[in-house]
Amino acid sequence: MRVLLIAMLTWIACNAGAQAQAQAQAQAPSHTGPAASVSSPDGRIRITISIDGEGWAQYTVGRDDKPLIAPSRLGFRFTDQDGFGRNTRLVGTKTARHNAHWELPWGERRRVTDNHNELLVDLVSPGGSDAMSDNRADRPIAVRVRAFDNGIGFRYEFSARAGGKPWRIADELTEFVIAAPGTAWWIQAGDWNRYEYLYHQTPVEEISTAHTPMTVRMADGTHLAFHEAALVDYAAMWLQRVDGRRFRATLSPSSQGSKVERSGAFTTPWRTIRIADNAGGLYDNDLELNLNEPNTLGNVSWFTPHKYVGVWWQMHLETASWSSGPKHGATNANVRRHIDFAAEHGFRGVLVEGWNVGWDGNWFGNGRDFDFARSYPDFDLPALAGYARPKGVHLIGHHETGGNIAVYEAGLDAALALYARHGVDAVKTGYVADAGAIIAPGDAPGEQRIEWHDGQRMAQHHLRVVKAAAAARIAINPHEPIKDTGLRRTYPNWVSREGARGGEYQAWGTPGNGPAHVPTLVFTRMLAGPMDYTPGVLSLKGRGGRDLESTIARELALYVVLYSPIQMVADVPENLEKYPRELAFIKQVPTDWAETRVLSGEVGDFAIIARQDRNGPDWYLGGVTDENARNTIIDLSFLPKGTRWRAHIWRDGDAADYRTAARHDITIEQRMLTPADRLDIRMVPGGGFAIRLEKIG
Repeated sequence: MRVLLIAMLTWIACNAGAQAQAQAQAQAPSHTGPAASVSSPDGRIRITISIDGEGWAQYTVGRDDKPLIAPSRLGFRFTDQDGFGRNTRLVGTKTARHNAHWELPWGERRRVTDNHNELLVDLVSPGGSDAMSDNRADRPIAVRVRAFDNGIGFRYEFSARAGGKPWRIADELTEFVIAAPGTAWWIQAGDWNRYEYLYHQTPVEEISTAHTPMTVRMADGTHLAFHEAALVDYAAMWLQRVDGRRFRATLSPSSQGSKVERSGAFTTPWRTIRIADNAGGLYDNDLELNLNEPNTLGNVSWFTPHKYVGVWWQMHLETASWSSGPKHGATNANVRRHIDFAAEHGFRGVLVEGWNVGWDGNWFGNGRDFDFARSYPDFDLPALAGYARPKGVHLIGHHETGGNIAVYEAGLDAALALYARHGVDAVKTGYVADAGAIIAPGDAPGEQRIEWHDGQRMAQHHLRVVKAAAAARIAINPHEPIKDTGLRRTYPNWVSREGARGGEYQAWGTPGNGPAHVPTLVFTRMLAGPMDYTPGVLSLKGRGGRDLESTIARELALYVVLYSPIQMVADVPENLEKYPRELAFIKQVPTDWAETRVLSGEVGDFAIIARQDRNGPDWYLGGVTDENARNTIIDLSFLPKGTRWRAHIWRDGDAADYRTAARHDITIEQRMLTPADRLDIRMVPGGGFAIRLEKIG
């Protein structure tokens, strides 16, 4: 009986395996016809483009001869002509190599290495000049692939359409078939609240439609991150799961018949996949930056990375208002108070929200009454800028649009000129509106239409703002933005953005940002680029006395863990003054780095990051954990041999816990260290630590 049972179980297992293999083979069209491949410089990663049995162009990605991306189709649908799909032919290839270094004017590191091998594949697709025509002339399309040691990128390159007609893309059909099961961290796309969600952690097979970056950890520990680079004049890509582990690109909607309309020859954004052995390898990765065009602005030394305070947290606490009236926050007296505080503590900027006309009434999602060049009577921009200037403080401008880019674009030039006249050299923009409610100009005078927040029209808008600001030597930091795709390389005045659930949710969010949120952001949203998370609420109090899900040591860690060249010190001045020892770290920590390394971390669990000051030898370390306490041993061998360091440590006290009144318990100490030492640090539930390594020899 036992032998029979074993035989039956063996038959069931083998049959299930055979069925799974047959299903995988059915989902993966066979490779027929010519193919072309390119490998990464180290030879580990290989991407192959071929034609499947039904004439579709497809690609695969492998690493160390192990499949990562199973055969995945390439193609397009159009609104007015046959799509790129069946009967495509591969007619030619070219290869190239590139190995160079370039420098970031500001960033997580100074020098970036761009080492890749390139393959250009020329394809021909049958079709016609339009859907009603009998002319079915072949149409060329190229796919350019770049293979790096830590990932791949590919894009489509279109020639000009016959007769000068525009390309009208109904949708992109690019597939991503993940070759093996895994766990994914993702937020939903196509929903009302843009990118401001807590992340889901699910099996790959349970994803619906996801924004990118989307991070996957496969069963063997290989990590993948799916995203895009150089999103210019095109709709953002969402990833829609079709079945199993098969995903298809779907483009953000448009109010027009096509999701993307382009004239002449053009290229799409790069579709990117970061590949790493662990979570840290995803973060220590410049893939998307390398796939963007070099700096077009030239010398941008007029932008200074900095920390800032602001008339902002008061509004989230509801002790002040954006609108005019008795609680108005943007008053001359209140702004001067913030300027004095910034000057005393060495903070360069003071953000002022609610200063301009238009905040009264229902501005959310319509923005029709905003005037970006006219202030409320109790706010004197020229006088306040003049008050701040001799103190070494700069006002940071604010343009909330309420999602109405028709109004904003009409007043943009005048608004930037006003700021430029008064030395306001950084601007926070805002697009507070439900995702499908961006009000854009129409084709006829006075006409307006509704656009999605990351559709082609908004990609055009954000870049228009950045270019206009660059001409006025102003840096841009958009909130409720389009996603970051590395364009800061090309336009380095695009210094930061929000694009995720930021610190304000700690004040009033239901739920708030739990302890797992930040160690998830590090390996998801932060793979796209800098984030203006707005840390520094040292009181650990939100609206109505609500307790933040954090410890005070963790608040300090955020200045290292979550990168931005502009970092807010978000709490109100009277609260910050109560914590002089903690404020001392915030005053010291830089916002510009020579080098960055993830020392250890797991998605959603914890992250420990080291960064070296760009303007000196010191290193800063930050660590955060989820709701679980952790003992971590930090290997200091990344420090130069033969050196000595004084470690200034701000860590969770023994009694600290984000769930209790002891969340403010902190231990501040010093230790002498060398690169041969190991540093043992304990993080309590919801806690963290911050360390300054001061070089002394």
